[in-house]
Amino acid sequence: MNAPRYRCSLCGNLTRFDVVTTATIKAFHHYSIGGDLEIEDPQTLSSVVDEVACRWCGHGRAVEIVELSDAEDSLPAEQ
Repeated sequence: MNAPRYRCSLCGNLTRFDVVTTATIKAFHHYSIGGDLEIEDPQTLSSVVDEVACRWCGHGRAVEIVELSDAEDSLPAEQ
């Protein structure tokens, strides 16, 4: 699963975002005789992004999802 790429159109941030996600996960819970829990084989059944906020500006009013090619065009060229 590829995570989306975000951009803040107010400040230009491409790298720092607070993302709140709700997920439904199926996993095998294995308890030892001593009561210690080991979670095995987690599978994400569904995942929804609830909120995205720019870490630099502190709000999400101008955060947009960008296509990978658009994000690559905004990054400085490697030398």
